[in-house]
Amino acid sequence: MINRLPQLSPTGTPLYQQVKRAVLAALAAGEWTQGEALPPEKHLAERFVVSIGTLRKAIDELEAENILIRHQGRGTFVAIHSRNQHFFRFFRVVRQDGKKDYPSTELQKFRRMRANEEVREKLALDKGAYVYEFVNLLSLNGDKVIVDTIAVPETLFQGLTREQLATRPSTLYSFYQDSYDINVIATSERVRTVAADDDHATLLDVPPGNPLLSVRRVAYSYNKQPVEWRVSAINTEHYEYIGQDNANS
Repeated sequence: MINRLPQLSPTGTPLYQQVKRAVLAALAAGEWTQGEALPPEKHLAERFVVSIGTLRKAIDELEAENILIRHQGRGTFVAIHSRNQHFFRFFRVVRQDGKKDYPSTELQKFRRMRANEEVREKLALDKGAYVYEFVNLLSLNGDKVIVDTIAVPETLFQGLTREQLATRPSTLYSFYQDSYDINVIATSERVRTVAADDDHATLLDVPPGNPLLSVRRVAYSYNKQPVEWRVSAINTEHYEYIGQDNANS
């Protein structure tokens, strides 16, 4: 049973933002899961000791961020992110003529390992923590375009197997949601150019040293909890990476 959240204390942060953070903390703790209805607004306002107007302002922001969804006459629910929503929001590689396509994925490597310093930093893990690391080769329109090297915390993905990843019927983020009740709701990315090493050159059928685009991404669930660290090597000879503002168009 999840305990009631403590009463909000006065700070410099607007009250509705404090309510928003409290709701996100409850979601992160698993108090309400995907597709589940939140308590009525009156009850939530009493719980957080705020007005209905303040509560609704917090809910409005969470709805705008696709974390909650209102159904007229039924209430407010935790959003379930569909395959298309996840794909077109977070997959940003398109052919240079603008064509979007679902990638075909081949799992290349899978292992359980101790997280190195970089992975611990990105995933906020303690020293000695374990992660599952796997490598996917993604093809678009028959072209080998992306190599993803991905690490996820063992504590959040207990029991993850190579077979699960190789046979998953959906996108990776939908798999996280369906199998582990982990919703990816935001990402933080940095982009740079790199020269293809031998492994990437072999997988992408390019010469060693060929320029690639490297996208380094942390994926977050509720309350900015990091759940995935991903380094993507992208062959941009016939493809390009589009910004987030254009990814949903």
